[in-house]
Amino acid sequence: MVELPHVDAPAPWPQHLPAVLVIAGGLATLAVPGMPAGVALAGGVALALTVGNPHAAVTRSVVKRLLPLSLVALGGGMDLAVVARVGIRGIGYTVATLTLCALLGLAFAAILRVQRTTGLLITVGTAICGGSAIAAAAPVVGADEHETSVALGTVFLLNSVALFLFPAVGHALGLPQAAFGLWSALAIHDTSSVVGATLRYGPQALAIGTTVKLARALWIVPVTLGLGLAIRRGDRAARGRRRVMPPWFIGGFVAFAAVATWWPAARPLGVVAASLGQRALVLTLFLIGLGLSRASLRSVGARPLALGLALWTAMGTATLIALQVGLLHP
Repeated sequence: MVELPHVDAPAPWPQHLPAVLVIAGGLATLAVPGMPAGVALAGGVALALTVGNPHAAVTRSVVKRLLPLSLVALGGGMDLAVVARVGIRGIGYTVATLTLCALLGLAFAAILRVQRTTGLLITVGTAICGGSAIAAAAPVVGADEHETSVALGTVFLLNSVALFLFPAVGHALGLPQAAFGLWSALAIHDTSSVVGATLRYGPQALAIGTTVKLARALWIVPVTLGLGLAIRRGDRAARGRRRVMPPWFIGGFVAFAAVATWWPAARPLGVVAASLGQRALVLTLFLIGLGLSRASLRSVGARPLALGLALWTAMGTATLIALQVGLLHP
């Protein structure tokens, strides 16, 4: 029998299928008019947990750049007078909820016997703005890579649930858009998830939710600096401690809103920029969903997840009740 020469076969199609689906999904979020934010997120999660994300490093990098730019673009559609009024009023609410969240976080962590550093990161992430706050606080408290990933994984899972749960609860209770926007800003972790949930609920909810959440994000600076003064962990903490810079996109959001508010000729451009920002945010949520890998799910232990869930449920319930009885006003 004559042996035929060996020829390397071309790579089978399934080998390239994950990359093709990821690219196609991203393009679909931009091309399909009115793509719901929740559908985009769910699509990203479904792809990540089934075929995987072969470009995880790239998508994480894109999210870090695209999210702040999208938030700045949203400023073009805001009225700065409303932004200022809501932001100033939100300061008092933020102080009260930060204090309550810190006390509950310490208590729940002790009850559930969660490791101290992980408990602090989950509490800070719940109190301020999720992953951004955790990333800023991690070097201050001397957290290692595993502690940081567990806290981020916990917050990410709850953020994903919030995108679907909050609009459903809001509609079931008949919450007005303004009340829903305030509730989302006070009870959902990440800015991206607040924007995603309020984007689905309505334009007024989006405006108020985004404004209050961005004002809340400024508390990253004093909280992390306070942690640095309060926690002393020897040389390890000293090596990890670094200067914390405020999120630059908050200033960009306010500046763009100011231009759109007081320069009438720029308002049409602001409206276009805000529309593009909303489309970019839908793409961002798809990419965020792609970040939920099986490895990140396995890294989150039962105790940290229970702490995150208990703290998030307590804060969400408390702020919702406060809205319903009139203690909070949008």
